[in-house]
Amino acid sequence: MSPQIFCHYMVGGIQESQATIDVRQAKAIGFDAFALNIISTDPWSINAIAYLFQAAAAIGFHLFLSFDMTHFAEPSQFLWLLNMYVGSPAYYHFNSLPFVSTFYGGTLTFGLPLPQLGWHVKYKQALNAQGIDTYFVPSFSDSTTPPSDMYETYPVADGLMSWDSAWPWASEGKANLSCTTDEQYTSAAKAAKKTFMMPMSSFQFKHLDASQNWYRRGELALAERIPQVLSLQPDFLQIQTWNDAGESSYIGNVWPDTIGADCAAYTDDFDHTGWQALIIPFISAYKVGATDSSEVVPLKGTVATGVFWYRSILTTATCASDPLGKPNSWENAEDVVNVAVLLSAAAVGAKINVYSGEALIGSYEGVKGLNAWSIPGLQIGAVKVEVTSQSGSTILISGTGSMDVAADAGICNYNYQVMELK
Repeated sequence: MSPQIFCHYMVGGIQESQATIDVRQAKAIGFDAFALNIISTDPWSINAIAYLFQAAAAIGFHLFLSFDMTHFAEPSQFLWLLNMYVGSPAYYHFNSLPFVSTFYGGTLTFGLPLPQLGWHVKYKQALNAQGIDTYFVPSFSDSTTPPSDMYETYPVADGLMSWDSAWPWASEGKANLSCTTDEQYTSAAKAAKKTFMMPMSSFQFKHLDASQNWYRRGELALAERIPQVLSLQPDFLQIQTWNDAGESSYIGNVWPDTIGADCAAYTDDFDHTGWQALIIPFISAYKVGATDSSEVVPLKGTVATGVFWYRSILTTATCASDPLGKPNSWENAEDVVNVAVLLSAAAVGAKINVYSGEALIGSYEGVKGLNAWSIPGLQIGAVKVEVTSQSGSTILISGTGSMDVAADAGICNYNYQVMELK
């Protein structure tokens, strides 16, 4: 079986037509399934789930349920949903079992002495009593158990996911993305003869209220993850996320009906679909056995593809009229232009030139496969990237940011402008 790649999908109030668009696009990108993040069993959520399963079944795409345990007190609140959907032709199965995940839940006991016992009795045994067995791969990243001991601590799990290793912690400062935690999970999974689901993401920025105002470092994290995934070869990879506008990590559609005005204030005009220019060739290469980033090349018939991303305000901005002020850990952000370019063998030696405020802040000679840099020198004005032939006589792909960089703004928006090079 080729590597299995999922995308985390925040279930919100959507229309039937929007569900159809999302699953069609996800299948075209190369995802094997959406991991449906469930936070509620209210009618708006139940309707959205129904739309998604209906749309997925119609085109041969797959979905699985991932229960957000910051919103549920007991498995009994959602087990009936599994009963309803595990028999759907659109439900994703692994080892002939319906696949189920969570967001957190590693500290919940459900009234029993230990979390392991709580999940065994209230989830596994409760489902078994209904004739249902699942392939259970929760993300118990909220547990303080070291990765090396996770599989021994939670034998109820068939595999585990490390949600939080997709980004550096605030305490790490201006750190590049490490895969140490993922390596520890991988080793422990192999020793236990179980599986590991590795996360991949761009960054986090949330700016909703005093308790939800943070920046979790991105910069080049999305591109840095590619060689890590190719090296570790996890059993499953989950990209976080398709549509989490609240935390700004979306790579797909953000439907206006699903987000509130506070969230829209920092996501409107911040389209992230440009990241798909990097993700699609990566998935294509990974699925056919790539083990090195030099093998992640543009799709057939294309010599170069790429994307760049930057913030539209400088880190020196005060945002004096923003009642929330700067996000927590803003100091881990940098005034940079992040660039990821994929080159075919025919384009080796191409020049990648990066401009900010009309000044050339970086110029590089590209190699085959993935080329990625986080280039300091972001300044007021337009951002532009050009990829030219080695002689400089032909522009292969280029792009100009749709929003100029400003010295300050009314809102401390640390969301990214993401631009595909075309």
